[in-house]
Amino acid sequence: MKNKTVIITGASTGIGKAIAAYFIERGSNVVMNSSNEENLKRTYLELGSPSNAFYIAGDISKQDTGQQLIQLAKEKFNSVDVLINNAGVFAPKPFLDVQEEDLELYWNVNLKGTYFTTQAAISEMIKQQNGSVINIGTVLVDHAIDGFPATAPLTSKGAIHSLTRQLAAEFGKNNIKVNTIAPGIIRSPLQEKMGIKKADDLAGLHLLNRIGEVNEIAEAAYYLASSGFITGETINVAGGHTVGHAI
Repeated sequence: MKNKTVIITGASTGIGKAIAAYFIERGSNVVMNSSNEENLKRTYLELGSPSNAFYIAGDISKQDTGQQLIQLAKEKFNSVDVLINNAGVFAPKPFLDVQEEDLELYWNVNLKGTYFTTQAAISEMIKQQNGSVINIGTVLVDHAIDGFPATAPLTSKGAIHSLTRQLAAEFGKNNIKVNTIAPGIIRSPLQEKMGIKKADDLAGLHLLNRIGEVNEIAEAAYYLASSGFITGETINVAGGHTVGHAI
């Protein structure tokens, strides 16, 4: 992946920040995006203001933001090799309490953001006849939990899982790989935003009896980005969350 150009949305905190750091350290050219410019700039400085990275703030639910990311990648690094659709929002809310604005938020940021940014990236990847798109989903699409009602965000994430398979089918002939990473419970600022005060208390949901770390998602993203023969797959990085239970 050295000198390959990688675009990462939601790169200012948590999983996205870890992915950006992982690729930057290994010599990839990275374009970082977040809706919060202040946080994005702070992260860029924390990473040492690397010469092989640039950042641009913008709301990915707006179609022109994805186009701006592609334009910056081409302008600075001359290619668009990998897109990692990490940006998203997620929070629990009982089904009967969900309002229209809740659905609009999740579908705009999670699904439309992924959709539009991928449209812009694949348009360029077709010219190159090569590329990799990595979406971030969730194990909860295939493994629902009674005590964690999250139908609103899950409908958008489920759509992303389906989008992954269809895009893999549509653009395989162009040597464009499209995959999803479905994390389990990961130690990140997202947990606190969702009201989970101690994420380690959820370790028992995983057969490995621990929660995941952000670098473990970064490792998976790097593997998929560098693989030439994996497409249309959903890779669960979840410590056994989806395959069984400890009793």
